[in-house]
Amino acid sequence: MKKILSITLLSFMLTLTGAFAQNAETKVIKDSSINWTATKVTGKHSGNINLQEGHLIMDGAELVGGSITIDMTSIIVLDLKGDSKASLEGHLKSDDFFGVANHPTANLVISSAKRNGGLYTVTGTITIKGVSEPITFDLGIKEQIATASLTINRTLFGIRYGSGSFFDNLGDKAISDDFEINAKLVM
Repeated sequence: MKKILSITLLSFMLTLTGAFAQNAETKVIKDSSINWTATKVTGKHSGNINLQEGHLIMDGAELVGGSITIDMTSIIVLDLKGDSKASLEGHLKSDDFFGVANHPTANLVISSAKRNGGLYTVTGTITIKGVSEPITFDLGIKEQIATASLTINRTLFGIRYGSGSFFDNLGDKAISDDFEINAKLVM
């Protein structure tokens, strides 16, 4: 059922985009590298997460839309080992953070892209834990490789664990509301 809904939504998006772009072509993302970094008062953690599926819609050489689905169950931590690594990965997958049992994917839908020199200013909607929020970020495309860096405020998606914006007296246990995503997508 999810697959049928995804295909129907993709078909609708392509039809809608096709109404605006006569030469629209869907470029499937064949490979990716998606890294995350989260900071806290006493340091930071970093890791990877996997792309489930994605595509960019091009009108000739111009980006006009697209969609990315991230496999949230694939979150891994790269800066720790052993029990500490397993503990943090488990916590990130728990309801305190991304709640992957109920929300196994996150999505980004690109609704528009405006060329700004060598980059595109991309506008879209990002959905994490079932909550959708608008997002704007810069994306570069060179030789079939798209690169982007996004800053995401986790509290907009109901992820408030350890947030100094919502809890007092956290001291050195406070975790930054923002986390960074650096993505390299190969078409």
